[in-house]
Amino acid sequence: MSGTEVLAHLKIKGIYPPVVFLTGRDAEEDVLAVIDSGADDYIVKPPNAKILIARINALHRRANPKLAATNQVEYGHLNIDFIKRKFEIDAKPVRLTEKECDLAIYFFSQIGVLLSRAHLTKVVWGTSPDIDTRTIDVHVSHLRSKLKLLPQFGWRLISVYHQGYRLEKLE
Repeated sequence: MSGTEVLAHLKIKGIYPPVVFLTGRDAEEDVLAVIDSGADDYIVKPPNAKILIARINALHRRANPKLAATNQVEYGHLNIDFIKRKFEIDAKPVRLTEKECDLAIYFFSQIGVLLSRAHLTKVVWGTSPDIDTRTIDVHVSHLRSKLKLLPQFGWRLISVYHQGYRLEKLE
C-alpha cells in the first residue's frame, strides 16, 4: 500500500495517529495530497537528522498535550529536558555524546515502540541502513549504563533478536 492508502485504511478503522511522511517525492501535488489525506508533516529525503527528530518531537508534543506544557519530563530517577537536550539522574547531570543524546531523545519519544536498526540508522544517523549495526549496539549499551535504563530503575532498553530495540517503562 502507498502511504496515503495506509492513512485511508487507518481512518476507516477510526485510528488517527500522528503521521510524518518521509519520502523522495517533492512535487507540490504530492505534498498537498499527503497533507490532505491526514498527514501531519512531510519531509523529503534525505532528511537532516536533527530537523527530523525536532519535527517528530514537536508532533509528539502536539499529540501528548500533557507533555507540551513542559519541556522537562521526570521519569522517576531520570529527568529529561528535551529542548535543552539535558539528562539528569537524581539531579546530577549525565554526559552524553551528541549521537547518544539523539538516540536517547528518540527512544523516549517512542516508549514501547519496537525500532529496527535500519530505522534508527536512518532517523538518528541520517544515513543508509547499510552501516555497521555494531555502532547502534554500542550506543544502546552506553545509554543503558549512563541513563540506568535497567529493571532495578524501572526501565528496560531491550534488544529484540533480528528486529531492533524497544525502550520499556516498567510499572
